[in-house]
Amino acid sequence: MASTSSILPLALPKGKKKFCELCHGEAYFQCSKCRVTFYCNVEHQLADWAGIHETICQLLVPIRAPTDIPNQAALRVELIRICRLEAQCKLLEGKHQEALPAAHCCLQTSIDVHGVSSIELVPAYLLLAEANAGLNNTAAVARHLSKAELTVVRSPEPGPFIQHWLHRSLGQFCMAAGKLEAALHHFANDIYYATEEYGFDSATTSKGYFLMAAVFFRQKKLTLVHYLYSKVAQSWHNHLSGLLKTYTNVLQNSAVSPYSSYEKSQLVEMEEMLRTMLEFQQKEFRKNAVQAALLTHCLAMLWLLRGDFQKALGFGSTALQASQQIAKHDLTESIQGLLQQVQSLQAEPRPASG
Repeated sequence: MASTSSILPLALPKGKKKFCELCHGEAYFQCSKCRVTFYCNVEHQLADWAGIHETICQLLVPIRAPTDIPNQAALRVELIRICRLEAQCKLLEGKHQEALPAAHCCLQTSIDVHGVSSIELVPAYLLLAEANAGLNNTAAVARHLSKAELTVVRSPEPGPFIQHWLHRSLGQFCMAAGKLEAALHHFANDIYYATEEYGFDSATTSKGYFLMAAVFFRQKKLTLVHYLYSKVAQSWHNHLSGLLKTYTNVLQNSAVSPYSSYEKSQLVEMEEMLRTMLEFQQKEFRKNAVQAALLTHCLAMLWLLRGDFQKALGFGSTALQASQQIAKHDLTESIQGLLQQVQSLQAEPRPASG
């Protein structure tokens, strides 16, 4: 539970002020739990608590101690990791406002650890850009992307991970601004570097194709959209099939979550994109039973992984109907197996959590 207490001016060294964690204005309140984090008002304290502070409150105590302590440098590196992951999870779930505190803390700590011109700052810049894009703060997006791009240009070896992330962010910014050819250029580079970093068939690389398809949709190049969506659907089908094999045994125990918070957030984003592709297929390619079976099977697997057996059953039944329209369709047996698995899980008593 978030709680604050007022700062006592007499307790501070003469001429020493504290500044707000979020806006850097003069602070009048402090977190009553860690007592090393300060705010200008209660609203900023609550926003920070929801965004990241609840997770890192006690970690900040040794990091912000007035004197150096053992492992302080390692703790700062861990803080960067936690803030980056938390910001990514919030963004995948569409919680752009809540992502800002984690992204800001990631940037400030990265500066403290690596300096103001390090390539290690680029992920924080890109997280801030994406959060502000979701809030329609175009000026802030442009500012953070400019800093990220300049840092990459000045770095001798930025690496494919950073390059792919930068080009994806630049592509999304260009697409939002209506610069569709520039967006395609950046998404092509995104796919190139993501393939180098993650592999051709990875879920991360496939999202680059999904974003490129969104540009072609705006250009009314529907055949290209269909081709790319088919490619993405097949890749995600492989990815979800692998996840399902890995977690099948754990799914029977609802008291234990088989996923990290980041994996859960990825599934939320994937569900939204699969629905987008399914809606396109139903509107533009109504007679494509193969694609309908593939996409609804993906959604059935996804909802099974998320533990919603009713939705898994619904999409699985739709997938089976579509596959049965195709002679000797290679997914029919797999879909039937999924439906049997869901029915078996529904019939079993589920242990109470906690």
